Amino acid sequence: MKFIPALAAISALICTSPVAKADSLHTHWEKFKAHRAFHHLSADGQRAFQDILKARDILQTTGKTEAAIPALYDAQKRLTAAVKADRTFQAAENDLHPAPQHPLSANHQPVTGQTDWLPVGGEFIVSETLAPEKKTAIASANAQLKSGNTDQAAETMKVVGEDADFILALAPITPVQGALYRATVFTEGHHPNDAVEALNQALDSVIFVSENTLASQQPAAPAQ
Repeated sequence: MKFIPALAAISALICTSPVAKADSLHTHWEKFKAHRAFHHLSADGQRAFQDILKARDILQTTGKTEAAIPALYDAQKRLTAAVKADRTFQAAENDLHPAPQHPLSANHQPVTGQTDWLPVGGEFIVSETLAPEKKTAIASANAQLKSGNTDQAAETMKVVGEDADFILALAPITPVQGALYRATVFTEGHHPNDAVEALNQALDSVIFVSENTLASQQPAAPAQ
């Protein structure tokens, strides 16, 4: 998985009819984007995924379950705090089209139906046609995002303007919570391999979507 979570602010019910669903996704995403998407990255969600990665690395490299338990407990607490902070929005996975720069994991298990998504990371994509100073600014902004410094990233990106695409990492809350719970049970029971598998399921569930791609979706024409 190339992305290290360094890592939005919508909670909306999308209707089941095709027209209403397209309308709603577009409308709510526009509301989300209006406040600069990367300002809405969930700090707690970001840290929760850092904890998940930390626990997985401990279990994978050492097999020491006792050492991984604090990170798992922290991930649970931070994920709960992230959900309470109203940093989620609801959509069906088939309405979220993965960014070509970050294809889905080979082990990704699609989520069926409407689900709540938590933006847990962000990344600006560099275009080869950009001027060198803009490429440098994007690299700096990405580093600032990974450190949680969204205000600094916003200031840095003033050099780039609208010339960069922004990729969001979205995590489906319920599957991630379930995988994290299973990983914790396995770790407490001294089954590191099973715990690693559960944590990989949480990481593989993340979808990377382009802010521009979603923002460019137009509402479907009203049915005649």
